[in-house]
Order: sequence, then structure tokens, then C-alpha cells
Amino acid sequence: MAKEQIAVAELVLNMILGKTGGTRADYFPQKPDFPFDAPYEQAFERATPESQGISSDLFAALLRELDVSKDTEMHHFMALRHGRVICECYFAPYPKGMWHVTHSMCKSITGMAIGMLVEEGKLKLDENIYDIFSEHVNVLSKIFRPVITVEHLLTMTSGVTFNESGIVSGNDWLGSFLNSPVNGKPGTEFQYNSLNTYVLSAIVTKRTGETLTEYLTPRLFEPLGITKYYWETCPKGITKGGWGLFICTEDMAKLGQLYLQKGNWKGRQLISEYWVEISTARHQKTQNDTYGYGYQLWMEQRPGSFEYNGMLGQNVVIYPDMDMVLVTNAGNKELFQDCIMLNIIRKYFPADYHPAEILPEDHLSYGLLKRLCGELENGKNNTLVSSGFRESSLRGGWKRNTASRRNNSVRKYSYRTSVPADFPSGYRSFMQAISGRTYVMEKQHIGITPLLIQVFHNNMTDGISKVSFRYDEGIFYVSFNEGDVVHRLPVGFRKAVNGCVDLHGEHYLVATLGEFTRDENRTPVLKLEITFIEECVKRKAHIFFHEDNEIEIRWNETPGKKMILAGLSSITEELSGNFLYNSLLGDNNITTELLHRLMEQTIEPVVWGQAEEPTKEDAIEIMDFTDSTGDVNVSDMAFTDAETGNFEE
Repeated sequence: MAKEQIAVAELVLNMILGKTGGTRADYFPQKPDFPFDAPYEQAFERATPESQGISSDLFAALLRELDVSKDTEMHHFMALRHGRVICECYFAPYPKGMWHVTHSMCKSITGMAIGMLVEEGKLKLDENIYDIFSEHVNVLSKIFRPVITVEHLLTMTSGVTFNESGIVSGNDWLGSFLNSPVNGKPGTEFQYNSLNTYVLSAIVTKRTGETLTEYLTPRLFEPLGITKYYWETCPKGITKGGWGLFICTEDMAKLGQLYLQKGNWKGRQLISEYWVEISTARHQKTQNDTYGYGYQLWMEQRPGSFEYNGMLGQNVVIYPDMDMVLVTNAGNKELFQDCIMLNIIRKYFPADYHPAEILPEDHLSYGLLKRLCGELENGKNNTLVSSGFRESSLRGGWKRNTASRRNNSVRKYSYRTSVPADFPSGYRSFMQAISGRTYVMEKQHIGITPLLIQVFHNNMTDGISKVSFRYDEGIFYVSFNEGDVVHRLPVGFRKAVNGCVDLHGEHYLVATLGEFTRDENRTPVLKLEITFIEECVKRKAHIFFHEDNEIEIRWNETPGKKMILAGLSSITEELSGNFLYNSLLGDNNITTELLHRLMEQTIEPVVWGQAEEPTKEDAIEIMDFTDSTGDVNVSDMAFTDAETGNFEE
């Protein structure tokens, strides 16, 4: 078993056994604070859909269907035609102007950099990567390696077995890739592997002496007016290339518009027209027989269309025949191109749809579209509504001294009142009853950040040791002690309010929504939904207040169990029965079936906590909270599953 497989097995096993800590790859904080003060440059002109030949009714129907689909979790949507924004919507609590993780969408940007290198004469597509990195290849590899070219990396046909799972196995990703086995003959079979793109990024650094980000800044980002972005690096300082880019929605649209304009931006040829044409041509038939793959981008359904695609719904779709660009950010339950969200979009822009050049203005339909976007941005039906991040209250940067991180006062926020004035009095009674309470957790392996964030950013939890509550001047707070940091989050009711999570020196902006209810046994329950607005995921917690001064917390994340289990199951099935893997299990005697059950409990853990120095009166006070009618009005709760307190998948 390869070392990366052992590392993955250790990671999975440690999660199951409740052991906190990192991976074999070194962690170092690199995520910058969001640059609120950075100017936004070269914004697109806005126009009505009708002025560009598409009806407002079409976009309204599309947004409604995307919103109501149980398989889509929309964050941002933008549509351009003829270089003008004709529809944009930011689904609460994801605010306008905030960068968002792109996952594999950024592979297409790495492909652009390779095109620039080729145009500059610094690289050829038929070069053997083992010659480019000859100092990283051992003697046996030099003798027995097949030829793997730059083009094989571009088309995902290298056949190298070292893939995404290997990032937890150590710091030398490039060396591991170059010395890993190769399946089949390079250039013959499509095998999607993000490390192919990582090596393309490494090639940029090898040939220029600059990181991919440094290389692209004057050649791409600055000419396009892209100022708010950051791209993660590996432990060796190489830009990840295939993932790890955070960028704003409108800037994603610029990258699509650039290719729509054959690489030309305001009269300047940033990318050669030849490269745009060759990279957007179909070079490979994909394994699941979708529309095909070019150079680090995917073909789309409409003839001549293509897209930059990232998992969970990060997409830039380019329709040359309609002179259109669509952008999405989402947290869908599906990973890649063949997904419900894109199929909904394809339904509204099928191959036989051809927009007019111009339509008569329809003020009524356009007004209804704007109203719909406003409802989605402000949170329809009083659920999942963000108070928004106020730039004036966030400007100035996080303080990075140890004292400020210790109590998580990394920023001074200006909150709206988190408890509406018309809430039932029972809510306030309950908040007052638990205000000042602290509960010590029996098991300390659960983190406030979702598993996906921990693994993707190699920023693992220290485990939550305490949970406390405070109701102060109309604002309700929940605090989580994790390591030596306290995450103090204001909780909004009907409207999520903003806060910040400090994870080992990296700051993540969140919006927290809460609900009070009771379960079928009349046990009080506080439901929390913590949205990481720069990411694709949410953390959910249902906190049950029991009579014996204990709390029970049922954790979940979304996208969650179904998707994570699919990935983990493929790993454990590959490893089960392996001698080294079994040796890692030691005396735990975990069978494959039991392992899968334990994996479910790892994704949706249940932990208990005991109140610090509780009294009998404390328990009675919590259990007896009521409103003026003598009971809590459950009909006022936004959660549909108010009776059981269970999560809905």
C-alpha cells in the first residue's frame, strides 16, 4: 500500500476514533482576511434582460427552480449577455461582493497560464514532464518511466496514480507525483486528477521562478481588474493550481467573458486566440460520457459551448453562439458536471433556444424579477436571511495578536438586534434562563468547522471543550471553546447575523441562524445553522437541554453525509483487507460494515455536555420556559421538523 493510502487510512481512522490533530502535511496559516478596503475595478455595465434579447420571465423561472430544488443550494448567480450583467442574485445569507471558494473551477485559469507560457516560447506541449523535473525523479523512474507530456496533464490523461487523496500524505506533492506508478499508456484514458493541474502550476514556477499567482497577477488579474482573490499553496509554496482559489462572482464572469472574446480584453490580447480555440476544443471523451474535455475545461451541451467547472456548483458557463456567460456558486449535494443544477440551466438554454437581439422593455416582468432577487437575497419566508456584512464595521483588518485570538475578538462587528421585538416571550425567557450557562463536553473531538473545510485547508480541529450561552442587550450569543480560542457567535432569529471563526490563525466569516423549539418529549431544543459564507458548506447543530443539567448536541454539515460517505466508502473499500491497513486498526476490530456505520457517526456525531456546577433550580428554570400563553408557540418556528429536532437530508 502506497504511503498516501496509509495517510488517508490514518486520517479516516483518527476521525472515527475521535482523535484531533493534523495530517502528515505541515499546516501553516495562509488564508488572508477578506480585503473589504480593496477597490473593485472594471465592473460590468448593468442592463435589463429585455434590452439584451432575453425575457425577465425566463430568469425568474430559472431562479425559482434553482431555489426550490432539494438538490441545489444556490449561493450566487450571474448572467451576462453582450458583456452586460442582465441578471444577478445572491442567495441569503451569501452577500454580494464576497469572494467564494471555486474548487476545480480554477483549473481552467491554470490552463490559461500554460497557454501564456507556450505563447512566450517558454514551454512546449510535447515536453516530457520527467525532463522538466529531472532532479525530482529517482534513477529507476528515469529508466522505466513512460513519456508524460504537458498535454497529457492538460487533458487529464497522464495515468499517474498519485491523486487528490495524496495531499494528506506529506509535504512533497511534486516528488510523490513524479515517482508514482502510471496506469496504462499516457494519453489514452481520461482519469480526472487534480494533481495533474498542480504539476502544471509547478511547471509555471519551474520555468518562470514565480508562483502561478505571481505569474498571473500582471498578465491576467490586473488587466481584468481582479483585486480581491487569494490562491492557496502547498507546504512547499507551489500554488495548488487545481483548487484553493477564492474569487468574487463578477470576477469569475470576467474570466468567462475573456474567453468569449477570444482572449482579448479592451483591445489587449491577454491570451492568444489560438490557445482559446485549441483549449476549448474537445480532446477527450470523459469516463461518464458527458460532453467531453478540452484543456482543463469541459465541453457543454450547446454546440460550441464550454465551462470552467468546480465541484458542488462553482461554474462559469460560456455560450459563444448566444454571446452569453453564466456564473454560479453553490453548495450542491452533487460534485461535478453531470448534476441537477446544470441540468436545470440546460433546460432553460437548450440547443434550440436562440435569444433575440432586443425585446420590448417589460417593466412589470423586470420589476417582478428584481423583487424575486430581493426576496432571495433577504431570505424568503423568514428563513436563512442574512443581516449582511457591513463594510463599515469590518474595515480595518483583523488584529493578529495572541490576546485577540484567545477570546476571538478579532474584529469589532456592528450587529443588528438578533432577537426580533415581536418574538414570543417564551423565547426571551429561555434565553435568559440559559444565559451565563457553560457546559463541559464529555468528548472533545468535534470542531465548529465542517469536515470538508478541515481536510481541504489542512486545518484540523482541536475539539470543542465547552459550550456557553449569553443573552446580552438584545443579542443572543453561543460560544464554543476550541483549543485556546473561544468562538463567540451572535445568533439571529428569522435573520442570520454575521460573526467570525478563528481557526489556528485563519479567519472564516460566518452567518448564524437559530431557532428554539421542543422535541416530542417536550425537551427544549436550540437549532443552529452556521453558514461559512466564503465556502460551500454549512455546520448544523441541534442542542437539546435535558432535565439532568446535561446538553446533547447533534452535529451535521451540508453538503453532508451522502456525499462524504460516497468518497470515504470508495477509500475504505479499496483499503479493506490490506495488511497494513488492518495493522493500523490494531485492536479496534473494526469490520468494513462497522467501519461504514462509524463513518456515519463521524459525519453526524452526537456529543454530551454537563453543566458547570449545576443546581436543581437551574434545570427547573430551563425546562419550564413558556410564553405568555403558558407554552412555546411552535408554529412560529422556521424549521419544518419542529417535532423531532432531527436533521433533514
